[in-house]
Amino acid sequence: MTDLRHYDVIVSPAITEKTTTASERNQVVFNVAKKATKPEIKAAVEALFSVKVMAVNTLVRKGKVKRFRGTVGRQSDVKKAVITLADGQSIDVATGL
Repeated sequence: MTDLRHYDVIVSPAITEKTTTASERNQVVFNVAKKATKPEIKAAVEALFSVKVMAVNTLVRKGKVKRFRGTVGRQSDVKKAVITLADGQSIDVATGL
């Protein structure tokens, strides 16, 4: 894959309290494209961050129905990838690319 395709696969880092505690277990969480597969995600993370990926787990968070001033709206679905890195590897998502 080309570098542009890698940037299309990984949308953004997911920065929450739960993901920062996961970083203690050598894991990083990214929002990824809905159609991205686990091998594509692994290749993109290894190419962009120069790290060794041990495992990729994915999940799809379904969008919630929200109301704003009586109008019903729906948040979009988000696919997340939990990346487990090899021992001694790390990614600092706060600095960006």
